[in-house]
Amino acid sequence: MNTLTDKIHQAQTSHGITPEKHEYPFTSFAAALELYSILSDKPYLIYYDEHNHRFEYSYSQFIEKVRRAASLLTKRGVKRGARIATAAHNHPDTIIQYFAAWMIGACVVPLNMTEDDNRLRYILENSEAQIVFCREEYCTRIENILSTGQMDMVKVSDRLDAKDCFHELLDTSTLLEFPTGNFLDDDALIVYTSGTTGNPKGVVLMQRNLMADGVDIAGWHGITPYSRMMCVLPVHHVNGCIVTHVTPFLVGASVVLNRKFQTEYFFERIAHEKVGVVSVVPTLLAFLLDKKADAKAAIEAGFHHIICGAGPLTCDLVRTFEDYYGIPVIHGFGLSETTCYTCFLPIDLSNEERTHWLQDYGFPSIGVPLPCNEMAICDTQGNILPEMERGEICSRGANVMREYFNNHKANEDAFTFGWFRSGDEGFYKNDDQGRPFFFITGRIKELIIRGGVNLAPLEIDEVISRAPGVKAGICVGFENNFYGEEVGALVIANDGEQDSEAILEFCIQHLPFHKAPKVVVFTDSLPITSTGKYQRNKVKHVFAEWKDVQFRK
Repeated sequence: MNTLTDKIHQAQTSHGITPEKHEYPFTSFAAALELYSILSDKPYLIYYDEHNHRFEYSYSQFIEKVRRAASLLTKRGVKRGARIATAAHNHPDTIIQYFAAWMIGACVVPLNMTEDDNRLRYILENSEAQIVFCREEYCTRIENILSTGQMDMVKVSDRLDAKDCFHELLDTSTLLEFPTGNFLDDDALIVYTSGTTGNPKGVVLMQRNLMADGVDIAGWHGITPYSRMMCVLPVHHVNGCIVTHVTPFLVGASVVLNRKFQTEYFFERIAHEKVGVVSVVPTLLAFLLDKKADAKAAIEAGFHHIICGAGPLTCDLVRTFEDYYGIPVIHGFGLSETTCYTCFLPIDLSNEERTHWLQDYGFPSIGVPLPCNEMAICDTQGNILPEMERGEICSRGANVMREYFNNHKANEDAFTFGWFRSGDEGFYKNDDQGRPFFFITGRIKELIIRGGVNLAPLEIDEVISRAPGVKAGICVGFENNFYGEEVGALVIANDGEQDSEAILEFCIQHLPFHKAPKVVVFTDSLPITSTGKYQRNKVKHVFAEWKDVQFRK
């Protein structure tokens, strides 16, 4: 196994099953669309806009629009293998565009419109997208980013009088016939990672990646044709796209799509729509707790559990949430590079077992690997480490991406020894059945190296979050001339409680001196991505005045 191609193929092989021999429910998204087009009146997509207006699309209505959108794409010269970009937000039109591209074997490049113009320009140019579906409110911005005539643009508008826009063009488009053949190796998504420095990396996911992960997510969480999920996360990210749109579609279930997360409507909509499962990031759990949102009606209506991942969950937050609401939190882990999720806590754990795995190891467990992949903890040479020893979380299986687009160096780094290297540090512990329960301790690149000793940020976050007067907080490793790096705390305080000494004293009581924060900086907000991941490296500068200070015990 010498070539990069060999290493990537091995990283897409799990349990001895190569990706081409893995079982998939369909040979293409076109085949799935054709099958489910007969579900005439069954709801697939229910949408709530920002004004709480409700819209519903049955499977047949949704698929008819997909076929017309696919026809529109082909008339615009988009062929199998081409790439289309979407400058959009959570809206049924966006989902229709995704499925239309997949129907003809084209690849979607979702744009996160909260990114800066330089990054959006890089993504549009690097991805070599042929056409961009652009919501009306973003058109001026995209036009300014693009050179004249550089890319075909289709304006998307909700206005009934809008001319030459997506809906008018759909109305005049024919119903494209469903293509036949095997599209499993066709690119489906290029998702650009939200790194804090340098250009983002384009994660190339194939149709088979989406199907492998979607089927396993459905099986793990008991999603059946009778289920209803809800989406409150941005659909430009794999969580909003894969977990709550691809997953229910593959099993003939329904999804409730929200324009955005709104605390005041969250449980109300779950109750009204009889939603069973919702996928969130930890930040949203904190928002719900802060507002003391009433979940009684949702629970009575059959709300079963919450999927939580894509950001750092603390033991304190999950304990407080479950104690207050009595709703199980099924913690999981994954990356865009592994389509979405690689592992979850089993949903059949008793309350006592789940509490054990969420509370008793200093970090909440991210769970057990999905059937479509394997996971391991590896050292820097690719050797698999034993239980409770920390190393890099690695995975391999049918949900592992094709590659980073046009980025040979990044691919070499990610597939060094035939596993996909996550860049996250963690460990695992087997249960009585021999199942490995994994834990994440932090990003390897975010490890704080103080005096040559590696410190895991999430461990310190846990203590900061419990300190008196702390509403939310994270640790940050900042430059220090005595130890290389020192530990600081960036904190959002409870109203009128900016007591740094109390926070530092609490931390030193619960952490050894070398791990404890030495400085507290108060802030109004923490640096997070659109999916709730902390960006610690963006705020190192706020601790610059302590660079020359030696902190003594």
